[in-house]
Amino acid sequence: MKSIPKPLPVTAWIGLIVCCFLPAGSAQSPSYTGPRTADHKPDLNGIWQAMNTADWDLSPHAAQGGPIASQGAQGAEPGGIGVVEGGPIPYLPDALKIKAENYKKRFTDDPEIKCYLPGVPRAVYLPFPFQIVQSSKTILVSYEFAAASRTIFIGAAPTTDESWMGTSAGHWEGDTLVVDVTAMMSRTWFDRAGDFHSGALQVTERYTPVNHDVMRYEATITDPKVFSRPWKISMPLYRHLEPNARLMEFRCAEFVEELLYGKFRKKPSL
Repeated sequence: MKSIPKPLPVTAWIGLIVCCFLPAGSAQSPSYTGPRTADHKPDLNGIWQAMNTADWDLSPHAAQGGPIASQGAQGAEPGGIGVVEGGPIPYLPDALKIKAENYKKRFTDDPEIKCYLPGVPRAVYLPFPFQIVQSSKTILVSYEFAAASRTIFIGAAPTTDESWMGTSAGHWEGDTLVVDVTAMMSRTWFDRAGDFHSGALQVTERYTPVNHDVMRYEATITDPKVFSRPWKISMPLYRHLEPNARLMEFRCAEFVEELLYGKFRKKPSL
C-alpha cells in the first residue's frame, strides 16, 4: 500500500503563496552593496560610458540620413527609444519655436560640432567615455571629448561665475551620489536635435550603483525661462572592463579650424 504524503506545514504554504505574488526578481538578494571607499561610500572610480543615442536626440527618434550624401551610412543618425521620462520635453511656446530653428541649423550651430565644452548633462551621454576619480571631499570627472573636466565638491561648492561645465555641489543620499549643477553658460545644447536651455538652468544629477559594472544615471532639468516644469532623463552607465582601459585624446579644436576660421583665410592674389 502506498503511503499518503504528509501535508505541508502552514509556514510552507504561506511561503509558496507569497512567492506566487512576488514580481519577477523580488526573491533575489537585497539592493547591491559593492566595494566601498575609505569613507564607506560606494566606490564609483573607473571609466564609464552611456550606450544610447541620447546625444543625437533625447526624445524618441527614427534613423535618418546625414547631411552629406557621399558619406552614406557613415554619416547617418541612428534611431533611439529616447531617455526622457513622463512624455515630451515641456517647452514653453516661444522656446519651442527656438528649438525648431535650432533643429534646422543643427549641422552648423550645434556647439558639439564646434568642439565647445559640452556642459551638463550632455557630457555624460556623448558617445565618448569619461573617468571618475573619487575622494572623500571632491570627485573629479574627466571626459574624453575635448578634454573636458569638472570637479564635484562634496558639501558646499565655491561660488563661481558662469562656465561651460558649471559648478557642481554633491552630497550622498544613502548609496546615491546627488549633484546639484548651477552657473552654466547658456551656449550649450542638450543634444544634436537642438534641445537647449537658458542661463537659468539647474541640473540635479543622481548616480546610483546597480552592480559593480552598471550605474543608473538620472538628471532633473529645471529652467523656468525655457520649460513649463522640471523634467527628467535617465539611463544606465556601463563600466569599461578592458584590462588596459583608459581615456584617449580627443582634443578636437584642430578638427574645426576650417569650419570656424576658414572664411578669414587670406585669399591668394591673382
